[in-house]
Amino acid sequence: MNKRLLGNEKEQIAVSYLISNDYQIIFRNYRTNTGEIDIIAIKNNTIVFIEVKYRKNANYGYPQEAVTYNKQQTIRNTALYFMYKNNISPDTGFRFDVINILGNEITHIENAF
Repeated sequence: MNKRLLGNEKEQIAVSYLISNDYQIIFRNYRTNTGEIDIIAIKNNTIVFIEVKYRKNANYGYPQEAVTYNKQQTIRNTALYFMYKNNISPDTGFRFDVINILGNEITHIENAF
């Protein structure tokens, strides 16, 4: 399976997990010329920008380790652009989460950065 198909499969697992935990999915793979956000969701009136990371095993590190400072900055900038384009006030509650998928185990890190 190529990386794109595998990524889509793991993102779908993350979406199913989020829906089962009362998140409303509003965008998947939100792209701009500045970057991409895997999932944008809402829960309890908070906008949640979610990065999904997968590793088959921990031989090359844990999934969350791939969310580097530069990646975080890209996600932040893309989130601000999303809020601007959708007339969402910066005073609106929002956060950045990471969903790690290690093998078949899902870990949801809220307020990851």
